[in-house]
Amino acid sequence: MSKGMIKLSVVTVALLMVITKPIEAKNVVTEFVVPAKESITGRESKHVFFGFSQIGVASGNSQNGDYTFQVDRLRLGWKYFSGSLSGKVFLDFAKDASDNGGIGVADLVKDAFIAYKFNDAVVIKIGVIKTPVGMSFTIPGWNLDVIKRGFDKKLAFERAFGVMISGRDMGFGNHGKVDGLEMGHERPWKGFGYDIMIAGQTGRSGAVTNAKPGDANAYIGRIMFDWTELIHTEASYGISQSAGGIDDSKYNPNTGPEDYRVFNIGIDSHFDRSNIKAEYYDSENIRGVDGWNVKTLALTGTYYLTDTLEVAIKYIGGEGEKVGFDETEVSNTYLGLNYYINPENNKMDRRSKRNRNRHRIQLNYVLAGGDAGDVNSDVAAEFEKYASGAFFNEDTFLLQYQFKF
Repeated sequence: MSKGMIKLSVVTVALLMVITKPIEAKNVVTEFVVPAKESITGRESKHVFFGFSQIGVASGNSQNGDYTFQVDRLRLGWKYFSGSLSGKVFLDFAKDASDNGGIGVADLVKDAFIAYKFNDAVVIKIGVIKTPVGMSFTIPGWNLDVIKRGFDKKLAFERAFGVMISGRDMGFGNHGKVDGLEMGHERPWKGFGYDIMIAGQTGRSGAVTNAKPGDANAYIGRIMFDWTELIHTEASYGISQSAGGIDDSKYNPNTGPEDYRVFNIGIDSHFDRSNIKAEYYDSENIRGVDGWNVKTLALTGTYYLTDTLEVAIKYIGGEGEKVGFDETEVSNTYLGLNYYINPENNKMDRRSKRNRNRHRIQLNYVLAGGDAGDVNSDVAAEFEKYASGAFFNEDTFLLQYQFKF
């Protein structure tokens, strides 16, 4: 990150701390209200300032040192609401100030969009938005069951610059409190939901490379059905054109770089102290390479042993194939404990869990299975290359502390 960006970040945070004030409530949110006469809509506007950090340590046999200290996320954000109009800016200071993803915005910008809500069935967003492919990917980073999302996350499209139309809580009467900004399903509702998005190339995805603004486009769709917190189901499909860039010389001379295609389906059920999730990815033509395909299955279960201690288990298995290499099967299994420090209450419903995550310590042991760790396998070609930083090729300990406000 450049010195200029660091200075700008410090000044921005300082200004926000000066102009904001905490509201007195059990669930403290930092916000300020602009008088109605200054609102072009004739309504008061609300500005919410929020953030979280995740700092941790990892230990694996292949490290030169005994421990690797790391910051997974270091984020600050702002939300704006005025009648039907809203907006969001979300920055991650653990990311680079350059546009390595090739979407037209620096990597540290996670979200930057405006939205207009006509009703629950029609919400339009324009800007840098979390794309609607991958159930676990659309869950906020501060609300994960284990420390890492896993190597299947790299098959998602990540964020992209584009336009999206969305709907939530349709068909059974306004059961949930949806504001049009959320992409996950932490807020329970009854009924159907959808997202349709057109964007530039999704270069922040592990499955897309050499992206540049204007070179190609991505088309994404998702449908959902929820019945309170008892069941959430979703299915999504997306295409990112020319997933290896538009330089034909690096690919099959007859076809050039292929379009990356991905299908995802997921289910999430919450029962008081326990939660189960299942998710499946089927992807084709990773990084524009014809025949580089990966399929994954993720199974997750959590259970509160006490009001403050939760056990979590997550299994991610994958099958990969690539022309010129043998088919490969790998897995990462997370065995975890989550300790919630001074939680706000002892409510165990899915929505209340949002407020229990303010201070949390997570301990994970990751088991690398299948061909992972086999020096004679084709793991590097089929998994490690696209899933760098999210795939463990050896058993690893992870420890993380999360602070959120």
